[in-house]
Amino acid sequence: MGLEELINNCKKGNRQAQEQLYRDYSRTLFGICLKYSRTRMEAEDNLHDSFMVIYEKIGQFKFKGSFEGWLKRITVNTVLQKYRKEEHLSLVTENIEEGEPELEGDYENISLSILLNHIQELPDKYRLTFNLYVLDGYTHKEISELLGTSQGTSKSNLARARNLLKEKIEITKNKAIIGLLIFLLLGFCV
Repeated sequence: MGLEELINNCKKGNRQAQEQLYRDYSRTLFGICLKYSRTRMEAEDNLHDSFMVIYEKIGQFKFKGSFEGWLKRITVNTVLQKYRKEEHLSLVTENIEEGEPELEGDYENISLSILLNHIQELPDKYRLTFNLYVLDGYTHKEISELLGTSQGTSKSNLARARNLLKEKIEITKNKAIIGLLIFLLLGFCV
């Protein structure tokens, strides 16, 4: 079944087509949900909610632009709407005037799973802004519209997220070095 036929069948409420759509796109959309969620279980809930919205709104897709892009946009908006509704998002209002700090240093030895854990541990306001800006390429203007904040708040939250991630990565690196030293010391003591 081709993509257009799959979408048209989903528009008709065909369960088999909906299952196929889920099988085809759940992995990609789950990755997005993981980025924006605090835990794996929360990401699973967000994926479920996103597919409910996708099935409900699939009639609005007009075959203009990327279908996968449309699915991703619905998923991000569903997750953000859930956070706004549950009032998890208490955003700071101060601005940071200086340039945005970059994550500097030798971080290529940090595994992707550890980095994802560090991102998930960020407070909601910072995690959402970081993901939207750094991982998904939204502008501060778009982020401020999505989250209902000012552009200055978006910039401030991004700077704080980067600083927190930098601190977490440094702690992880230091723990790894200490662990290696202990291992080496214990090895020599045997």
